[in-house]
Amino acid sequence: MKRALWLMVAALPLAAQPKLLIDAKVDTRSAAAGLEREFWPLLALQPQPAWIGYTVPAAGGGQLGCELVSGVIHLEAPDHAVVLYRVESNAVTRIRALSPECEIDAGGVPVHWIADVQPAESVEVLKKFITSDPGQAVRARGAISALVVSKEGIQVLIELAKTTQNAEVRKQAMSSLGRSRDPRALAFFEDVLKR
Repeated sequence: MKRALWLMVAALPLAAQPKLLIDAKVDTRSAAAGLEREFWPLLALQPQPAWIGYTVPAAGGGQLGCELVSGVIHLEAPDHAVVLYRVESNAVTRIRALSPECEIDAGGVPVHWIADVQPAESVEVLKKFITSDPGQAVRARGAISALVVSKEGIQVLIELAKTTQNAEVRKQAMSSLGRSRDPRALAFFEDVLKR
């Protein structure tokens, strides 16, 4: 009996969807075996519009919010961010990062919610949308916006700002770092100014 109860309790976090996700057909999966193992096959299986989402620890830069005036205004930055990918015709067409306190209306389309995402694995997925096809400005901008709110993503943006040959990606990375309150971003800009 104790074993059955323990299994039910252990499964609860996996089954839970974001608390303010509405009008969605939610399918919950686990990234315990790796985010890429769950993420990329969803693109191949998803020809109609859908969303893929998960949460990651937030960098604490205070950039997370909701679109509408009636949305949440954080006096203190949330500790997590929701990362969402819009999928259409087997490809990601848009990437967004929102506060976990936003009411997210999926408009009746499927939402593949991935639990157990490791922050470093999220960074690797987002990085691929910037480095593999930086000409896709909408996706690259969304990936950069998601990286700057992720604790693990700040260092990737610093590296992009230092090394990328793509002027638009460098500009977006620098702009996002400039809005960040992360001490690593500040140290990066201090180092740039000393040169």
